[in-house]
Amino acid sequence: MLPVGPKPILEHILEWLKSNGISEVVVATGYLGKMISDYFGDGSQWGVTVEYAASSHPLNIAGQLKTAEKQIKGRFVCLYGDAILEFDLRKLIEFHERRKALATMALMNYSTDLKYGFMEADKNGKLLEWKEKPKITGYINVGCYVMEKDFLKYIPSGKTYGMKEAFERSMAAGEKVYTLKVKGDFVDIGDRKSYKAANELYTRRMGKV
Repeated sequence: MLPVGPKPILEHILEWLKSNGISEVVVATGYLGKMISDYFGDGSQWGVTVEYAASSHPLNIAGQLKTAEKQIKGRFVCLYGDAILEFDLRKLIEFHERRKALATMALMNYSTDLKYGFMEADKNGKLLEWKEKPKITGYINVGCYVMEKDFLKYIPSGKTYGMKEAFERSMAAGEKVYTLKVKGDFVDIGDRKSYKAANELYTRRMGKV
C-alpha cells in the first residue's frame, strides 16, 4: 500500500494486469491485510474482480501463494507485491502455452557495479588480475510467473516456504520449468532505498501530487 507517485504499488500492479487481459485477481494478504481489502474492495473500480486469501502469520512467498489454492481455477499468473513491471505479459503466457510448461519465469537483463575491487588469484595466492569495481551483467528473476495449478502440489500447506524451494522440488520431479527473457521495465521496491528511487521516478513521470 506504499504510494508510488499518486497511487499504491498494488494499484500499479492491478492496472498492469488489467491492461494485459487479466480480469480475475486473488491477493494473498497477511499482516494488516484489511488495509488492502478496504482499499480495493471487489475490484470493480478497476474493471476486475478481486478476492483475498488471508494468512494469520508469515509464510514466505510460496507458502503465501498456497493459501490461494482454493480460489485458483487453472492456469494463473503469479506476481510479487513489491515490484512494478512493464512488459508484454501476453508473450509470456503464449510462450508458456507453447512449451506446455508447468511454470515459466520472466527474466530481465540487469547490470550493477560492484562496490569493491574484484581480485583473482591462483592456488598459491599469486595475484592474477585486479578488476576495480567491475560491472556485473546477467538475467534476474523479476517475480512474475505463469503457472499451472498443479505447481501448487510442490508447496506444503500452512508452512513457511520459499519460491526457490518450490521450483527446485518441481524440477527434481522432472516437471517442465522454463524461463523467458523479456524486455521492459522492472521497478523493485523491496527496501527503503529502492522505494525512494521508485517514488522519485513516478513523481517525475506524473508530476508531483
